[in-house]
Amino acid sequence: MNVPVIDNGGQWTHREWRVLRDLGAESRIVPNTTPLEELNADGIVLSGGALSLEGSTAPLGRVDEWIDRVGVPVLAICVGHQFLGRHFGGRLAHGAPEFGSVELTVDQPDGLFEGLPSRLNVWASHNDHVVQAPPGWTVLAHSAACPVEAMRSPDRPLWGVQFHPEVAHTEGGREIFRRFLDTCRR
Repeated sequence: MNVPVIDNGGQWTHREWRVLRDLGAESRIVPNTTPLEELNADGIVLSGGALSLEGSTAPLGRVDEWIDRVGVPVLAICVGHQFLGRHFGGRLAHGAPEFGSVELTVDQPDGLFEGLPSRLNVWASHNDHVVQAPPGWTVLAHSAACPVEAMRSPDRPLWGVQFHPEVAHTEGGREIFRRFLDTCRR
């Protein structure tokens, strides 16, 4: 199974790659300027990054060129999550920053969180966040400062998480990646 990590300049992109590899996926880190046709993917992870998308129409490399037509599961992390929110009609805002451990409340287990506790301590590193999910999307989790910590598309296998499941400090992080890989196998 081939699951590339699209590098959006995140500080933990290599950890996303390593978790995927440790869970048995073939993975590589590729620039966000890579065209879809060159990915040859069974699933895609959009990494985090320091770019602020709030109040901007700045592209995320070439992701906006292919995200509407990709047919494989996508797990978007941090700025990748914010990109999905903005691209599909949600709303972003500067908010109370979350850095370090954050208590996450799971609202809908829906695949990624299935079988995990309803409250998890996760690792966050962001100033901006999705304050309103795109129309029709399901909010899967929230925190005290971030109303959309995780979301899912209503009709495609697209998930976004604001926190960092690849970091060892995130409870259930490997399980979240494992559940994502399970969708890539289907």
